[in-house]
Amino acid sequence: MDITPMELLILALAAFRLTRLIVFDKITEFLRKPFLEEVEEKDENGEIEVYWVVKEGRVRSFLGELLSCYWCTGVWSAVFLYASYYLYASFAAPVLVILAVAGLAAIIETLVQKLID
Repeated sequence: MDITPMELLILALAAFRLTRLIVFDKITEFLRKPFLEEVEEKDENGEIEVYWVVKEGRVRSFLGELLSCYWCTGVWSAVFLYASYYLYASFAAPVLVILAVAGLAAIIETLVQKLID
């Protein structure tokens, strides 16, 4: 299936946003919690740093590694989104556009925050 440059851009932005949603966003923490453990440590400045550690177990560690790896999750998100678009375009297209708009908005917000600071 050939895709246009616009479809590629929409798929890329949607994959970006879905990946960030799964790996980083608070709203999907319930997906990560069974596979990752949140650890807090104080750094040399006394500030608390929070990071995730993969839990033990065959399935837990595999899924924990997947959910903690932005690059890994990004590949699987892209596969899922492209397959959805290829197989069910009429259903997937609105979801892709919503994710793409949200992804672009996140990029713009990050750029604006960097310009302000």
